[in-house]
Amino acid sequence: MLYVLDTSALIDMFEHYYLSRFPSLWRLFDSMIASGKLVSARESLHEIKSYWDKSSRLVRWATLNPGFFEQPTQDEARLVAAIFAVPHFQQLIDKKKVIGGGYVADPFIVAKAKIRNGIVVCQERLRQHAAKIPNVCRHFGVECVDIEGFMEKESWFF
Repeated sequence: MLYVLDTSALIDMFEHYYLSRFPSLWRLFDSMIASGKLVSARESLHEIKSYWDKSSRLVRWATLNPGFFEQPTQDEARLVAAIFAVPHFQQLIDKKKVIGGGYVADPFIVAKAKIRNGIVVCQERLRQHAAKIPNVCRHFGVECVDIEGFMEKESWFF
């Protein structure tokens, strides 16, 4: 199974699961990346580098692992367009990003998972009438789990 990690999941992983305290988790994480079962979108890398402290462990790791953050395919780009064709999901881009420019990974995460028959991993929650990743996933028939759900699916116990 392929899992596509959103920026929110990566942030939580790197902020809460310290390498020195969870070495077996990070070995499994690295192994899944090496086997191609765990990926993210290039736009997530841009979000991380643009909005997080440059000295953070996540930014350092992301900078050293650019291959983890895959470029969108043409099929994924078409699906991103379909996501934004739903007027409600245009709210994925907040007004600050529209005015000042910025990166939005969410539709690219969903598109990558949909096109590759994967599962989205994010820390957002499904909320009625919201324009959040779980809502977009539900609309487009993509499974979406949080970090704990991901670990359950992979039978990770620590």
